[in-house]
Amino acid sequence: MVNMAAPIPASPLFLREPEIRRGIELLYFGYANLTRSIDAGLAKQGLGRAHHRALYFIARQPDLTVSALLSILGITKQSLGRVLGELADRGMVETRTGERDRRQRLLRLTPAGAALESELFDALREKMSTAYSSAGQGAVGGFWAVLEGLVPESDRSSVSGR
Repeated sequence: MVNMAAPIPASPLFLREPEIRRGIELLYFGYANLTRSIDAGLAKQGLGRAHHRALYFIARQPDLTVSALLSILGITKQSLGRVLGELADRGMVETRTGERDRRQRLLRLTPAGAALESELFDALREKMSTAYSSAGQGAVGGFWAVLEGLVPESDRSSVSGR
């Protein structure tokens, strides 16, 4: 367990600007540090964070449609096409036609894509596990509640574990 300083308790006036700014900064710097933990693994493959996001969500939901991935990632078709094309060229993602709707393109990771996603996830898991352990179970639930509050109601069904 990492020995971290005791967290600063939230002020009873937690909706004031300083408290909100602190939360935004913690979210920003925490996410930046988390994602930096996978940058070297991605760079070794000549890939970037957009490739990781695609790998991550395809791994979470095999046979995810391209349109569903577009919706999750909130990027343009052109950007996603480039990312998926590069992943397919490297033998990490395969696309097949939907059985009920032949217009659908269903995405799956190949064994090589699954191996890379797993390697990257291990680095993320290590960072998150350390932070969760130092914060404690109650804090993790509160953290999830705050993050869920940032996700629009219409998108919450996309979050795994619901």
